[in-house]
Amino acid sequence: MRHSEVGTHADRCVPVFLHLQWLRGDAAAEVRRLLRVLFVRLRSLSADPGRESEPDGCTALLRRITVVASDIIKTSRDWLRSPRTSALAWWVPKSVIIVSLLLPVPVRTVIWIVALIWMGTACILNARRCGRTHCRYTGPYYLTMIAPVLAISSGWFDADFIAWLVLAVVTLLGGKLIWWSTERAWGKFS
Repeated sequence: MRHSEVGTHADRCVPVFLHLQWLRGDAAAEVRRLLRVLFVRLRSLSADPGRESEPDGCTALLRRITVVASDIIKTSRDWLRSPRTSALAWWVPKSVIIVSLLLPVPVRTVIWIVALIWMGTACILNARRCGRTHCRYTGPYYLTMIAPVLAISSGWFDADFIAWLVLAVVTLLGGKLIWWSTERAWGKFS
């Protein structure tokens, strides 16, 4: 990586770093290890591991770097970050649910069940992928909303268009309410 001469310039070093761009995913796994090295480099550590060290500017800075680095990594893995993936996973199924209100009940039921399974699975996978807070709750919520769809479509009680419209509003606005309340209470990633 270094030229045989000792110097203060980056001769023949920069291309190596430029070729390491593809290591972003591997580097994400090394964030905490790197921060530990920075901590040791910037601040002396106590020989007594049980002793609580006094907070200083360096410690606060490293903690902030840890939080920012962690959020950057999680954000880069979040499916909601990509408009294409977000549309495919959530906006298209939500639109299909609304449009299917105009279709016959058996077709509407199948479409709603597929759309709810699709959105619920996407939320659960996104929560596992990046730790998005609201996805931990909206995934099971969408899957649970299949039960009222089956109840209304089975004919256990007389349900008209208004019942389906109310169910669509409860399903879609309920997901938004869960998104807003969980991320407000616990942050975007947890």
